[in-house]
Amino acid sequence: MRFFILLMAVFACQSPALFASGLSLEDYARHPQFIDVKISPNGGYLAASNRMDDGNIRVVVLNRTTLELVSQNHFRSAETIIDFNWANEDRLILNLGREIGALEAAAPTGEIYAVNANGRRGSMLTGPRSAQRTTTFSEIIDWLPDDDKHIVVSSRNWRQREPFVEFFRVNVDTGRHRKVGQAPIRALRGTNPYVITDSSGIPRLAVGIDPEKDTDSVMLLRVDGFEWRELARFSTDSDREFRPFAFSSDDTKVFGLSNLETDTYAIAAFDIASGKQEVVLHHPKTDVMPIFAMESGNVAAVIGAGYEYEQLDAVFLEDEKHSQQIALLAGLQQAFPNQSVALTSMTRDQTLSVVKVTSANQDPTFYLYDTTKNQLAYLLNQRPWMQNKSLPQTQIVFYEARDGQRIRALLTLPQGKEAKDLPLVVVPHGGPIRIRDSFADFNPITMQMKVLAEHGYAVLQPNFRGSGGYGLTFQQAGYHNWGTVMIDDMTDGVLSLVDQGIVDGNRVCTFGASYGGYAAVQTAVREPDLYKCSIAYVGLFDLAMTYTEGVHPTTDFGLRFIERTIGKDPELLKSQSPLHNLDRLKAPVFIVHGAEDTITPISHANVLRDALEKRNHPYEWLVKEEEGHGFIKPENKIELWKKAIDFLNRHIGEATP
Repeated sequence: MRFFILLMAVFACQSPALFASGLSLEDYARHPQFIDVKISPNGGYLAASNRMDDGNIRVVVLNRTTLELVSQNHFRSAETIIDFNWANEDRLILNLGREIGALEAAAPTGEIYAVNANGRRGSMLTGPRSAQRTTTFSEIIDWLPDDDKHIVVSSRNWRQREPFVEFFRVNVDTGRHRKVGQAPIRALRGTNPYVITDSSGIPRLAVGIDPEKDTDSVMLLRVDGFEWRELARFSTDSDREFRPFAFSSDDTKVFGLSNLETDTYAIAAFDIASGKQEVVLHHPKTDVMPIFAMESGNVAAVIGAGYEYEQLDAVFLEDEKHSQQIALLAGLQQAFPNQSVALTSMTRDQTLSVVKVTSANQDPTFYLYDTTKNQLAYLLNQRPWMQNKSLPQTQIVFYEARDGQRIRALLTLPQGKEAKDLPLVVVPHGGPIRIRDSFADFNPITMQMKVLAEHGYAVLQPNFRGSGGYGLTFQQAGYHNWGTVMIDDMTDGVLSLVDQGIVDGNRVCTFGASYGGYAAVQTAVREPDLYKCSIAYVGLFDLAMTYTEGVHPTTDFGLRFIERTIGKDPELLKSQSPLHNLDRLKAPVFIVHGAEDTITPISHANVLRDALEKRNHPYEWLVKEEEGHGFIKPENKIELWKKAIDFLNRHIGEATP
């Protein structure tokens, strides 16, 4: 508790005007105050990343014993800190980025900065401002926990159109680089090759697009010096793959996420000698994600898997070497049921760990666990103003689509109201392919669901076909069906809630972003008598325009992805585009967009607005000049929510906050 109180004194926050519920729109719109917390290798310090009032992120260091502020590091203007870690007990490594105005995500610049815990001897290790003045984009691929003086980075020269990926051993004090290899793989435009080191910290496995056949992804093994051989290749058009993430402790196998033999992603071990994989952990209905043990303060072996279906849960392997950590994590999972539990950091002697706990109903919360005392101590919440507040609760629900397919969704209900004949807002997620709404997330999208529920609305987030996480068959069932099957899956969720009496079938609207913005209008086109209004946020409305406007048409990979998932037949595109079927539309539309959106440029919003004007169809308009694919600035979020709530109230009944 002292840690939290001291940080609150260091980071004084404003006191917003509160609703009767205890929270305000300002509370929901504010950026998380704290982002991450990590303990130093010997346990002498705690470092925390904190977003300041101007939106910039800084990292502060506290003496763990006295809880005194030791230092704070931040950068100016749009430059920010994406993440951080300890290189050794006395030196922090910061990965830098720039705020670019898209869904609250800063873009990494590839610059790596090192600074002492006391704030002294700061130096840029990579990039044009480093002593080497390199024109490279770098990322850390191994922290070398047994070497206090070095890290291993992969780098690519951004002056070259398709640069090779090189590896360097970098001194964290001097920034001195020593080249330790190069992969025969290029960073083709629109791709992100990556490298995995073995147990000795040697870059040994490279994954990327084959430069000779750019429809294939290849996995390459370094066998001797600069020699590499192909281990496996996968067609990018097949959606089947093995995504490696770590070597086994003896370097004979590579662990990865795989759907080569299963419909959902499983954790599998790829045997280097035989070239065969073995499924280690698998759930037949949902993807699993690896849970790692930590050694010397660094990520080590795979010891289990987390998953979410009917609830958030985890399973663990039998591993005598890491039995203590397995017992710790299994115990924490029991202590925090139906929540996501993870270790952010651990001391080298494994006596102290920072634990992060979160879910759709729990603002991310950090604890310090002491194995010697078997004691869990609270540190802080990401959003301290939400601590101990009674938020609208989100739950996992299932319903049957009209063809019998089981659909998983999230349902958030208002507090203090009987779950009967409620007005409903359907919120289809963006993407849409491979994306899903997760119960494990507490993020800006979560905030919007809570805001709608605070104002009396039931909120449904359907994971319709095409969504990721539920297997390849489920995902591919959405291909070429963006405006038909996927939309029907959303509507079937509405009808299920109406049948249960939870929702009033005469008071239903949609509110979606990106693909969800498209779906918000397409649902009302497809079911004009059911949906009474639509809020289309950074959406697209003519599927043919996806071939010419936005991020996907800029690369061959993007174009192939569009053709594979949306389709290319002109009649199919036209029949599933709201823009070409507005004569069926009855619902008024609220169009919201960011003028600097590069994912779905504002041209998409303009064509819908112009078409509605020609028909004298009722619509409302909100565009923000300095926003991109989703509003970042709190004041813009507040304006959007106020106008959206007013729009909903006018069309599906006044709701009290």
